[in-house]
Amino acid sequence: MEPATPHTLQWDISVPLFGNIVILRQLGWSIGLPFGIVTTLILVLAEGSDRLYALALLAALFLLTAIFLLGFYGGKADTAFTLDAAGVRCAFQPGQANRNAFLNGLTVLLGLLSNQPAAAGAGMLAQARQAVRLPWKHVRQVKTFPTYRTILLRGRPGESVAIFCSAENYPAVLAMIAAYAPIRS
Repeated sequence: MEPATPHTLQWDISVPLFGNIVILRQLGWSIGLPFGIVTTLILVLAEGSDRLYALALLAALFLLTAIFLLGFYGGKADTAFTLDAAGVRCAFQPGQANRNAFLNGLTVLLGLLSNQPAAAGAGMLAQARQAVRLPWKHVRQVKTFPTYRTILLRGRPGESVAIFCSAENYPAVLAMIAAYAPIRS
């Protein structure tokens, strides 16, 4: 028997990259952690003026990364969500999907041209996750961030979807998730 919920919820939303705790945590893992490791290595291995020069270059690279995210992506993630009886689908809106495809393709091309298969593979993996579907039966954890109107669904290892809601649809999205994936934590 199907739960008594609306059949499908669908919406588009633009989320500030530096204004949502879930995105900030993901950026921390993907950008902050590598910068932290390199900074630690520099502090341990470099000496004197070499250390200051390396730290200054690293700080400049970190700043340029933030400027790039603000400039290339407009400081926001443009996403589209669909929740239905089968599960959750998250995808980038067409404009952002095109920018992502360009950047991911460039990463693959430059990785191949510079004989760096890891970079090429990273570009391919990024492109493969432009649209993600998480079936309800895979949901193992539901974590809510009411202040940010964000819901994080975790499934099997490597499966997760952050659902960004508007003030208007947050209650309906929560109700639908509670009906189809009643696990809470």
